[in-house]
Amino acid sequence: MRKTAVCGMVVLAIGSSQTRFDSVVREDFFAGYAGDAARMERGMKTCEEALAANPKDAPAMVWHGGGLLSQAGPLFQQGNYQRGKEKWYRGLKEINDAVALEPDSLQTVIPRGAIFLATSHYIDAERAKPLLETGVADYEKVLELEKPFFAKASVHSRGELMGGLADGYRLLGNNEKARENLERLVQELPGTAYEKQAKRWLADLGAVGKQERFCIGCHTGAR
Repeated sequence: MRKTAVCGMVVLAIGSSQTRFDSVVREDFFAGYAGDAARMERGMKTCEEALAANPKDAPAMVWHGGGLLSQAGPLFQQGNYQRGKEKWYRGLKEINDAVALEPDSLQTVIPRGAIFLATSHYIDAERAKPLLETGVADYEKVLELEKPFFAKASVHSRGELMGGLADGYRLLGNNEKARENLERLVQELPGTAYEKQAKRWLADLGAVGKQERFCIGCHTGAR
C-alpha cells in the first residue's frame, strides 16, 4: 500500500455551527498525506494532545487513525511488515472506534468515509472491499444527515460527496449506482469541473482506472 492523499473531507460539517476539530488539523494532515512528514507529525501531535485531555475525543481519534493508516504505507514499502501491520490495524480500530462513539456526527462519519474510499484505491481487492462498503455507507449517511441543507452547500462539498459515492460504487462493481450519482452531478452542478468530470466518466465508466479518483481539489477553482 502506498501513502495517498485523502480528498473529500472538506465537505465536513456542512451547515454546522459547532467548533470543528478538522479546522485545526485539516491542513497539516492534507500536507502530510501529500508527503510532508513534518506537517503530518504536527497534525498527529495535535490529535494526541486532544486525546490526552479527552481519550474519547472522537474527531481527534478519527483523524489520528487516518494518520496511522498513512504511516503504514511506507513501512509496507520498506518491507517492515510487522510495524506496518501494527500501524494499519491500530489506525482502523481508532477510526471505527471514533464513529462508534459518535455515529451520527459529520465530524467522524465524513473523515472515515473519505479515508476508507481513498485508501481502497491502493490495496488489494480483498482488503479494499470492506473499506469501500463502509465508505459508501458513510457517504450515504452523510447525504441523509445533510438533506435539509445540502442544496445550499458549496459546489465543492456537493461535488466531492456525490463524486466519492460514484467512485465507491464503481469500485464495488455497482455501475448502476455509480452512474446515478454521476448523472446527479451533471444535473445539479452544471458548468462546473464536477459536471465535466462526471460526463467524462459517464462516457466510458469501464475505462476509468482503479487508482483514478473522482476527487477535484479546492485548487481547481470549482465553486
